[in-house]
Amino acid sequence: MKRLTICGSTGSIGASTLDVVMRNRPRFEIFALTAHSDVDTMAVQCRAWRPRFAVMADESAARRLGEALSADAPETTVLAGAAGLVHVAAHPDTDYVMAAIVGGAGLMPSLAAARAGKRVLLANKEALVMSGRLFMDAVRGSGAELLPIDSEHNAIFQCMSAGGPDTGSGRGVRRILLTGSGGPFRTRRIEYLHDVTPDEACAHPNWSMGRKISVDSATMMNKGLEVIEACWLFGAGPDAVEVVVHPQSVIHSMVEYEDGSVLAQLGNPDMRTPIAHALAWPERIASGVAPLDLVSASRLDFEAPDLDRFPCLRLGFEAARAGGSAATALNAANEVAVGAFLDRRLGFTRIASVVEATVAACAGAEPGDLDAVLDADERARARAAELAAEAPPVMSAPPPVSAGVPPADIEPAPPSTAPPSTAPPSTAPPSTAPPSMAPPSMTMPQNRQRGSGV
Repeated sequence: MKRLTICGSTGSIGASTLDVVMRNRPRFEIFALTAHSDVDTMAVQCRAWRPRFAVMADESAARRLGEALSADAPETTVLAGAAGLVHVAAHPDTDYVMAAIVGGAGLMPSLAAARAGKRVLLANKEALVMSGRLFMDAVRGSGAELLPIDSEHNAIFQCMSAGGPDTGSGRGVRRILLTGSGGPFRTRRIEYLHDVTPDEACAHPNWSMGRKISVDSATMMNKGLEVIEACWLFGAGPDAVEVVVHPQSVIHSMVEYEDGSVLAQLGNPDMRTPIAHALAWPERIASGVAPLDLVSASRLDFEAPDLDRFPCLRLGFEAARAGGSAATALNAANEVAVGAFLDRRLGFTRIASVVEATVAACAGAEPGDLDAVLDADERARARAAELAAEAPPVMSAPPPVSAGVPPADIEPAPPSTAPPSTAPPSTAPPSTAPPSMAPPSMTMPQNRQRGSGV
């Protein structure tokens, strides 16, 4: 039986993880659960799973949780703050750590788990985007197993390891093809995007996600961050990673090999698939996901992303090429800008403007240690907050549609004039990301004997 810590248990990934564990109870034990401030949900989870530890990042929430559990779940020790998160992530009695805290707040526990040699199930792409080489060096140095939970990177992992351990090294890979649905505004006229509301941006056509990642999907910043993540996970240079818009979200990503073969991973859009895969790897367990009905799916469409419609995707590629602290600044600025948008303090189309200006002002040399990463993150957040505050006020509601003008979503935008490549030429300095498809031994851990419980 493997003991599991879930960092971010009250979010969508955490809830999906608990659902998979419930279907495979003999294999897993919940060691610790963590959340930010949702005391009610955490109390319900603790009563159901009886973890040894429960951690609330917010200290007042931790006090309330302790009071709520004192009578009926006294065996659960309640901890608080960043120190509590790090404690359970690196605890010697936990085997696997689901890293599902949203944003930069997940960096420290994720890095602690990597340094402690755990199997890290990485759903928090921002941690790797922020710290890059520092995170991967920790994985290598400790012998940790790093398995991606993002549906796209998990798909790439499966396509690279489908033929056994030798193909898992990445040898013979020509390019990685990251797929993305295009979000809710793939066909909305660009001139209408400045009036987008938070509720519209969070209404993803295929996936059920939290609000921050839903906005990232609407801007396609999620793909920009995933490009950077893929470079570190799979030893790829930015020019070996391409993004393809696939509205149906059935193919989750593809890998093209030098011989012309293209391997794809397909499935219903349900995060329980990559969660189950990473929990059981190299075995397979039940996830609760419905079988894929290809006949009902009927068709699979693909198109190049429109970089005028999705400037955040362009910014992701530029940060991947620039190296240094560009990705740290990109992630920090995006979190601030998305937060301002969700609070209705910043217009939707100004998210990219704030991010671009912040990266231009704050990007510098590659951080050499955790303190340098946190300093770069703090500087970028401060600058992004200034830029967001200087932006024009947001209208309380979109203006009415004039008579005779069709609603924004009726007619698709004209075909993109963007070049087929999603990695446009750049004059940025040489990338500090891994320059080739080097064997990422920490990402593709050696296949252990079946029956070993791994």
